[in-house]
Amino acid sequence: VAPSVDYITNIGLRQDWFSLDIQEVPQGTGTGFVWDDQGRIVTNYHVVEGANQIEVSLADQTRFPAKLIGIAPEKDLAVLEVTGAQKLTPVPLGKSGDLKVGQDVYAIGNPFGLDHTMTKGIVSALGREIRAANGRTIRDVIQTDAAINPGNSGGPLLDSEGRLIGVNTAIYSHTGTSAGIGFAVPIDSVARVVPQLIEHGRLMRPTLGVRLAPDHIARGAGLDGILIIEVVSGSGAERAGLRGVK
Repeated sequence: VAPSVDYITNIGLRQDWFSLDIQEVPQGTGTGFVWDDQGRIVTNYHVVEGANQIEVSLADQTRFPAKLIGIAPEKDLAVLEVTGAQKLTPVPLGKSGDLKVGQDVYAIGNPFGLDHTMTKGIVSALGREIRAANGRTIRDVIQTDAAINPGNSGGPLLDSEGRLIGVNTAIYSHTGTSAGIGFAVPIDSVARVVPQLIEHGRLMRPTLGVRLAPDHIARGAGLDGILIIEVVSGSGAERAGLRGVK
């Protein structure tokens, strides 16, 4: 799987206080992995957050500028796209729904800039909750004791057959280094989100397609139920025959 794992550099802008020149400087690094043979790379949102430019280094040490094509801060996921790279091999997808506590897992990433470092551990717990970069709760997260350190973020968590079962996202540590408690967004969630990021650039959430009046307005009108103000054109609510008062 190592040839499918990438080194991500987040490049920002900084002004020199003396010359006032604007310079591009690395402001963070992380890990990503090949999602498909069309040049799409998956990583964590917090790895690329605030980047003026993103650079992807492949396993053969070739470097490519990357375009950010989709983000889901609420899942701490982002999709990049590189062009011109040859023979990209996607990481094979596994399943996270049937994982068992105690099962062997492997992490590949770039901790402290040490590219393509592999660590081994087990599934320590399932169904954990962590906070994403925007404060939202990410549920059903995988907890592992495979060593995950700064630079591992966005890298793959694999089962013993080399199949992707999660995206390494965060650690719990008082020192900032591995304390044996790491977390990964499960592949079952990633596999639902990434195609939407590729197609729409963001996570599309299902909605009823209606705008409702506040409860006190409905009560003041003597109505028993919910007052629909407006129905969104083309929505499921419109197809179901619902109508608004507008």
